[in-house]
Amino acid sequence: MPEIGQTLRETRLRNRVDITEVEAGTKIRAKYLRALENEEWDLLPGPTFVKTFLRSYADYLGLDSRLLVEEYKQRFERPSTMELTPFSPRSGGRRNERRRRSLLGPALAVLFGIVALLGALYALGTWGGEDNGGNAENTIDRPAATPTPTPARKRKRKPAAPTRVTLQIVPTGTVNVCLVDASGRTLINSETLEAGQQTRRFRARRFRVTFGNGQARLRSAGRTIDVPDRSTPVGYELRPGKRPRELSAARRPTCS
Repeated sequence: MPEIGQTLRETRLRNRVDITEVEAGTKIRAKYLRALENEEWDLLPGPTFVKTFLRSYADYLGLDSRLLVEEYKQRFERPSTMELTPFSPRSGGRRNERRRRSLLGPALAVLFGIVALLGALYALGTWGGEDNGGNAENTIDRPAATPTPTPARKRKRKPAAPTRVTLQIVPTGTVNVCLVDASGRTLINSETLEAGQQTRRFRARRFRVTFGNGQARLRSAGRTIDVPDRSTPVGYELRPGKRPRELSAARRPTCS
């Protein structure tokens, strides 16, 4: 019968499968796969791992894994201590009982050893991790990536409330205008303005204005407000961020 390693290698080459593909499919490091093909059993972690790796490799290639494992056990695996212990049929019942008790301890130790190996194999996860470059024996520990701190979200600041108001008067006809600021200072002193004769832009914390009639418009904060078209006087108060508020006759500035 062909050698175990030769069978594995020839089957892989016949199927045109690269060793890295087998490594990805079986999760066994490439150096262990090469050790199986070369029958370098000393390079493998131990008999338990050899049989496990051999079974996985053979199943991946579509071979009879049970037959290969049995061949390895017959040719290379040494018999255990329990198999080498002779059995004497002439021993008495008490002697057999003592022998069973003496063998129970090693048996439990072997059982715990197998459980520990299986736990280590589970912890390895991918049968020892990826091979470093495919041929290197030693792996390089890469430093753990330092987590990037998440920048704190900046709170959007609300725009500050306006503290001043701008005002420009645009006559649409002949209109008398009286304009004072928050301090009571007269800015337009009962002047009669004609259509198309717009004023300059005024800026203050507050304005009060009186029109002799409704033939005018107010421009404030980028908006244009039409004064109601009427022949009687009308007055307004303008404050920052507020709509113009119509004033009663007692609160209208008179500029007199």
